[in-house]
Amino acid sequence: QCTETRFLSISYNFSPESVNDTAKETCLNWFFKIASIRELIPRFYVEAAILKCNKFLSKTGISECLPRLTSMIRGIGDPLVAVYARAYLCRVGMEVAPQLKESLNKNFFDFLLTFKQIHGDTVQNQLVVQCVEIPLYLTLYSPAIDWILQCIAYHAPDCCDDALLLNSVMSAFRAEFIAARSMDFIAMIKECDESGFPKHLLFRSLGLNLALADPPENDRLQILNEAWKVITKLKNPQDYINCAEVWVEYTCRHFTKREVNTVLADVIKHMTPDRAFEDAYPQEKFLPFLDMFQKESVRVEVCKCIMESFIKHQQESTKDPVILNALLHICKTMHDSVNALTLEDEKRMLAALINGFIKMVSFGRDFEQQLSFYVEARSMFCNLEPVLVQLIHSVNQLAMETRRVMKGNHSRKTAAFVRACVAFCFITIPSLSSIFTCLNLYLHSGQVALANQCLSQADAFFKAAVSLVPEVPKMISVDGKMRPSDAFLLEFLCNFFSTLLVVPDHPEQGVLFLVRGLLNVIQDYTWEDNSDDKIRIYTNVLHLLSAMTQETFIYHVDKVDSNDTLYGGDSKFLAEINKLSETVVSQILDHLKTLGKEETLKRQSQLAHYFFNTIVAHGDLRNNRLNQLSVNLWNLAQKHGFADTKTMVKTLEYIKRRSKQPDMSHFTDLALRLPLQSRT
Repeated sequence: QCTETRFLSISYNFSPESVNDTAKETCLNWFFKIASIRELIPRFYVEAAILKCNKFLSKTGISECLPRLTSMIRGIGDPLVAVYARAYLCRVGMEVAPQLKESLNKNFFDFLLTFKQIHGDTVQNQLVVQCVEIPLYLTLYSPAIDWILQCIAYHAPDCCDDALLLNSVMSAFRAEFIAARSMDFIAMIKECDESGFPKHLLFRSLGLNLALADPPENDRLQILNEAWKVITKLKNPQDYINCAEVWVEYTCRHFTKREVNTVLADVIKHMTPDRAFEDAYPQEKFLPFLDMFQKESVRVEVCKCIMESFIKHQQESTKDPVILNALLHICKTMHDSVNALTLEDEKRMLAALINGFIKMVSFGRDFEQQLSFYVEARSMFCNLEPVLVQLIHSVNQLAMETRRVMKGNHSRKTAAFVRACVAFCFITIPSLSSIFTCLNLYLHSGQVALANQCLSQADAFFKAAVSLVPEVPKMISVDGKMRPSDAFLLEFLCNFFSTLLVVPDHPEQGVLFLVRGLLNVIQDYTWEDNSDDKIRIYTNVLHLLSAMTQETFIYHVDKVDSNDTLYGGDSKFLAEINKLSETVVSQILDHLKTLGKEETLKRQSQLAHYFFNTIVAHGDLRNNRLNQLSVNLWNLAQKHGFADTKTMVKTLEYIKRRSKQPDMSHFTDLALRLPLQSRT
C-alpha cells in the first residue's frame, strides 16, 4: 500500500518522503490504536514489536520512541518482568537502530537503580509463597542481563561488583578478555556476598571462559587452587559436578597427570558416597572415575569421547603402562557393548577408535613386548573384525621391522620371534568372516613370511589361500550392496601369480605344486556363464609361466632362492612349464569356440585380441605353431567386424617397431601375415 504500483522500486533503506500519504495515515492509525491499549505490558510489547514502522512516519521516529519506551518499563512493578522487557527492547533497538547506544546504557543503569527491589518485602514475600529460594530466583535474571550486557559490552572496560552482575559480565564479555584478567575476577568473586548469587556458579562461569581462552601462565595454578577451594566445599552432588566438570577440562589442558589425578580423586570422593574402592586404587583415579557412570550407554559414550580426544591430541606414540592400562579398559568397555543388535555403523566407529589407539602404542625396539601387547589386544577385541585385521597388519609390520633392524644378525632368537609373528597371523586370519579379507591377508602374511626366509610358513599361507578360493561366493556385499565377486577374484589371483614367481618349490611337493593346485581350483570353480574372467585368469597364468622360463627371474626376494636358482634352467623343469602352458592354451581356445554364437561374437573378438597380445608379449614367435596361432587369433578378432580398427592399427605398428630390434626379425614375417580388415 505504501507505494502501490511502485512497490518494487522502493529500496530497503527508504526515506519517509518515499512513502505516500495513504500508507503514512495507515501506519499512524496503528500507533494510535496501540496507544489506546490500557494495560502497560501489552501496550509496551506491541509498540516495541512494530518499532521499525516509525520509518514510514519520520526520520527521527525511532530515536524518539526508544527513550520513551525505556521510561515506560519503569512502570512495571515486578523486577523480573521488567528486566526481560528491557532485554527485549535492547534486542529490538539493536535490530532497528544499532547506532543508538544511549537507550542501551539507560536500560542497564535503570536496572541497577531498581535492583534493590529484589531484596524488598514484596519480592521476598512472593518467593516464600512460591517456595523459591533466592539463589535459584537470582539465576532467572542471568539470560536477560547477559543479553543487555552483550549489547553494550564491546568497549566496556569496568565491571560491577555484585555477584549477579559479575556473572552476567563473565557470560557476555569475550573469553580472551576474561581469561587475561582471571585473578581480578577471582578477587571480585571472593568479595561477593555469600548469601546472594552462589559463588560456585561464578567460578563455573569463569571456568567456561578459561576453557575457551588461556589465562597468563604464571597465574594458572593459583587460579585452579582458588576455584577448587570453593568447589570442593559443595555438598550438593549436582552443584558440585556442574562446576567440577568445567574445571576438570582446565586441569587437563594446563597440568600434569599428578594434578589431574588429584582432581579426579576429589570427584570420586564427592560422587561416590560409600567410597568402598578407594583402597583398591591408591595411585590411579581414572578408572574408578569411569565406573561412576553406572548406565552402560552413558559409560560407552564417555569412553568414545575419551578415545576421540586421545586420538586427536596424542602427538607421539606411547608405552606408558598407566595410560595403556586405562585405555585398554576403555576400549574393552566399548568392545563389550557390541551385541547382535549393534548397527554396522556403530561397529565401524568403535573399531576405528580402538584401531587408532592400537596404532599409537609403540615399545620401540622391544619387539617381544610389542607382540605381547598385540596378543592381549586380540583376546580383548575378538568381536570386532576391523580390529583383528589391524592387529594382523601391525604384526606383519612388526615382523618386517624386526627384519630391517636385525639385518645381518639373524640369530635363533630373531628367527623364533618372526615365527611367532607368523603364527599369530596364521591363527587369527581364519576367525574373519570376509573371504576376500582372508585371501588378501593370507597372501600378505605369506609374503612377509617369505621375506623373513620362513619358507615352510609361507607355503602354509599360500596353501590356505588356494584352499579358500573354491569358497568364494558368486555375490559379495560391497558398501552395503551385493555385487558379483568375479572382478575381485581376478584381482586377487593376479596378485597371487606375481608372488608365486618367486616362491621356491617345496622339495617334497613336486614341480610347481602351488601353481598346479591353483590351476585345479580355477578349473573346478563355477564361473558365471556371461563371464570371461576365467580366460583372463588363464591368460595371466601364461604371463607367470612365461616369466618362469627365464634363466634369471625379473625380481627376487632377498636371501630366498627362487626356482631359477633351484633348477638352473633344467630341461625337465622347462618341459613341465611347457606342458602346463599347452593345457592352459587349450582351455582358452575351447572357451573361444563356445563364443561362436551370434550374441557372443563381440566377446569372442575382444578375447581373441587379448590372447593375441599375450602371445606377442610373452611367447616365442619363432615357434611355428605359436606363430600360426597368433595369426589365427588376429583373424578371429576381425572376422565378424567387432574389432576396433584404431586398436588393431596401433597393435600392428607396435609389431613392426619390434621387428627392427636386434634378434627380432621374425616379427617382420609376422607383420606381413597380419592383414587389416575394414568393416565395409
